[in-house]
Amino acid sequence: MTNAEETASMESAAGEKASGVGDDSRSAISPDPSFLGQVEEIGEERLTPCFQCVKCSGGCPLTFAMDVLPHQLVRMVQMGLKQEVLKSSTIWLCAGCETCSTRCPNGVSIAHLMDVLRQIALTEGVEPAEPEVAGFHTAFLDEIRAGGRLHEMGMVRRYKFRTRKWMKDAGLGWRMFSRGKLKLLPVRIRDREWLKKVIPRFRR
Repeated sequence: MTNAEETASMESAAGEKASGVGDDSRSAISPDPSFLGQVEEIGEERLTPCFQCVKCSGGCPLTFAMDVLPHQLVRMVQMGLKQEVLKSSTIWLCAGCETCSTRCPNGVSIAHLMDVLRQIALTEGVEPAEPEVAGFHTAFLDEIRAGGRLHEMGMVRRYKFRTRKWMKDAGLGWRMFSRGKLKLLPVRIRDREWLKKVIPRFRR
């Protein structure tokens, strides 16, 4: 199978998964023509240079867990499939390792795109496909917003209040604390008001 045929096959599979081909219980696709412009404006980066070479998906170490492959996600953004993109697991499972961005011949930063899509999903109140990952993401941002630096104990507290899974990883947490890896008191930066202006507060 040639690269072109492989790309066409993967695009077809992504389209069928996103559109629910063969599943009458799903509603018809309603593309949002403004979605691409919204993503490019927030991310300050153009996605149109992507020509679906599949190098990003070929190098991604987490494709085994994703419901939509990275190159497919870019194509879906280009096509305006807003709800399908924002409700996907892929935007939450991306580890931000930058492998995709490094491999892209046109310099499209897909890792940055994932951040932008997560921001849009949270801002618009879209129910995340991976609620625990979304909770961790929000707890991290809230902790940075509060003090400018990551305080692990504070982030864990925020995360536990969101997920209500109080005892999960308790043993690991205690071992880290006993070895001095977790500090009780945070270290804050001085200009915290500036942080509150540049980092939006997400509430779910």
